[in-house]
Amino acid sequence: MATPPRLLILGGTIEASALARLIAGDARFAATLSLAGRTSTPRPQPLPTRIGGFGGIDGLARFLGDHAIDVLIDATHPYADQISANALAACATTGVPLVSITRAAWQAQAGDRWQVVRDADAAAAALGPTPRHVFLSLGRLDLHAFAPAPHHHYLARTIDPPQQQVLPPDIRFLQARGPFDRADETRLLSDEKIEVVVSKNSGGAATYAKIEAARELGLPVVMIARPQKAVGHVVQSAEEAVAWLVQRAHDAAPSLRGV
Repeated sequence: MATPPRLLILGGTIEASALARLIAGDARFAATLSLAGRTSTPRPQPLPTRIGGFGGIDGLARFLGDHAIDVLIDATHPYADQISANALAACATTGVPLVSITRAAWQAQAGDRWQVVRDADAAAAALGPTPRHVFLSLGRLDLHAFAPAPHHHYLARTIDPPQQQVLPPDIRFLQARGPFDRADETRLLSDEKIEVVVSKNSGGAATYAKIEAARELGLPVVMIARPQKAVGHVVQSAEEAVAWLVQRAHDAAPSLRGV
């Protein structure tokens, strides 16, 4: 019986969790899930899991070689551009195939009032000089960018508390993890008298309800554009990743015709 291919999944997203569920217990694959460790209480996963960084390109390349990884699957967040760049470079060095699960971005619809900006610093500047009630829904790592705009009243939703020492003086935190419901998001924005939403264009369904709620309430959204991510073979879902893996195994198997 052939040895199942060894997979390393760079995770931390809904797509990575879906892939883990699909291949857990599947004898065709031997997979390890890797999490960056940015969340203190990650959801339990059905695969062997490692937590922490690799030490850059060289460290990741070394891990691929030391663990005889056959395929690297990048299922990281659309804004995790550094690990994706490292993954592409490490795979180029080692010859390990790279599959990238690329989540489609949200597209503005009729009624949306988006102002697209390049990063969190630009988002803070886009809020303007007049004090506003701002809902920050972009994770905790970029909250320090709003310290230079201290005149606003911020409500920031994060999974874990922020660790930055410099933050806006008038900021409150709501710790919650998606998915979120449209009715609840609409109620939250209304109850908190939110005047503008700041978001990353994460794509997917888990946090889209805030965009729908902003549209319903006629609120502007300062949308932080996605970075350009390095990618390998692109698929758009966990199911497509499994199909690619199965096809690759089929193509690599010796033909039995005529036996």
